[in-house]
Amino acid sequence: MTDTGSAAARPETSDFFTLWANTLSQVLGEIGGTPVACATLSDLPRGSDSDAANDFWVSGAFSGALRGEIALRLPPASTALLARLFVGEPASPEEQPGPDSREAVIELLRQVGGLVVTPLRRDFGDVQLHMDSSSAAPSWPASSAAWLQVGEASAGATIQLQLSAAVTAALRGSKPETPSVPATPSPEKAVLNDAVKLDLLMDVELGVTLRFGSRRMLLKDILELSPGSVIELDRQVRDPVDMLLDGHVIARGEIVVLDGNYGLQVTQVGPAE
Repeated sequence: MTDTGSAAARPETSDFFTLWANTLSQVLGEIGGTPVACATLSDLPRGSDSDAANDFWVSGAFSGALRGEIALRLPPASTALLARLFVGEPASPEEQPGPDSREAVIELLRQVGGLVVTPLRRDFGDVQLHMDSSSAAPSWPASSAAWLQVGEASAGATIQLQLSAAVTAALRGSKPETPSVPATPSPEKAVLNDAVKLDLLMDVELGVTLRFGSRRMLLKDILELSPGSVIELDRQVRDPVDMLLDGHVIARGEIVVLDGNYGLQVTQVGPAE
């Protein structure tokens, strides 16, 4: 199998990935009563059954002083194994994950995420992390990613942790710089340096999303959905559509059709007033 959605871990995020690995190891060790090794890897481990069509995805959103999104990707066998470890039961190599397994994994990752934010608060201040299951891979491109190897490579579990551009940028900014006393640049040189720094970011690809509306639904109503079901959103037909970057509204506009494709005619730049 090949990993088609991976971005190499950058130096400024390596500590964050290590924090997740150590915290996951701590939680699983406390549950089972025996140490559970967990390491970070830059590439998909050999022998992993990762398949984008069958992998289980868990999404996370930071709020408060740190904002941005993360996503965790688990191959089917890893989902089943981690669920069994979480409930303290032996895992079967042939077991396929079901709804109960996914719920157990979500709860496990919520506990890990709750502990991960504790050291982050020392750097950023008040930080919250909300995590939930996702029906598919995130719509935003991964700015940085790493694999977490739980247990032995031949019989353990793997989790890919992906970071959005906002989280990567925040982690980079939180790193303390070595104090120095540079010469004071002239105003003209300072403007030139700022322009050069901005040019370095002009070719960075960012994923944007159009939001037509939303609605909160009861779980029983979601389970009753079938082909042909109609879901009423909280927005009128003539209301403008939101354009989101990394979960934040950056513009609004009207939907148009261009050569058979949907498009957005921007009417307002910036968040809604």
